Amino acid sequence: MTKRPGLPGRLYNALILLFLYAPIFVLVVFSFNSTKSRTVWSGFSLDWYIQLFRDSSILNSFYTTLAVSLIAAVVATVAGTFAAVGFFNMKKRWRTPLMQINNIPMINADIITGVSLSLLFVSLGTMLKFEFGFGTLLIAHVTFNIPYVILSIMPKLRQLDSNLVDAAMDLGCTWIKALWKVVIPEIMPGIINGTIIAFTLSIDDFVISYFTAGKNIMTLSMKIFSMTRRRVSPEINALSTILFLSVLTLLLIINFREGKQERAASPRRVQGAARRDHRKEI
Repeated sequence: MTKRPGLPGRLYNALILLFLYAPIFVLVVFSFNSTKSRTVWSGFSLDWYIQLFRDSSILNSFYTTLAVSLIAAVVATVAGTFAAVGFFNMKKRWRTPLMQINNIPMINADIITGVSLSLLFVSLGTMLKFEFGFGTLLIAHVTFNIPYVILSIMPKLRQLDSNLVDAAMDLGCTWIKALWKVVIPEIMPGIINGTIIAFTLSIDDFVISYFTAGKNIMTLSMKIFSMTRRRVSPEINALSTILFLSVLTLLLIINFREGKQERAASPRRVQGAARRDHRKEI
């Protein structure tokens, strides 16, 4: 039985949350301010959101970010799903080191990944005669998204009953058909979670995009950075508010799905343990 924190503990947690989220709350509030002031509230207005959606450069950055995030999430999900299935079916002595290698991009600082990919693209560009742009940006996003997709799917593969695949192949399925008809539906919650996480990471990324996008293309995070270097416009507050609410919504969806899956999986684990105990008794 877990012990609830006392008043000092709850106060400490409240202060941490206040320290983390008070600046974001101020940003959201002043995105609706009727003047450019960042300290004095002058009245409610949606003018900065209207100006935001009339700014063609911001809209172009938004379309670029959306296109890169969607394509990278789909490609990373497909590649990560097949990689996760491959890792899971390997022997442990091979799977363990490969999973450790898979974790390196997540542990690495973003700037290391960004610089290394930038150097790779420079080398390849010299040999193959191509320039930085949408293609290099997309490859970079797919690269850092794949490990997160793999980690989202692996727990679902561990929960999968291997007898289902064997039964499908005994009944005439090829391994491709068994993968499509049995494995994919069983691990679909992990695939969906991995896709949402990949999409969220792509929208939120700045450092890796900064090193791999080149001069002719710009994502929303890069656009916000360039705007803050010249002047701090209330449009930045409006744009940051939209990004924050979008990412927050996706994270809430992920957490809600994971909680629902855990509640649904608990009775199955209990039933599976009961069947195993029954077999041992027999």
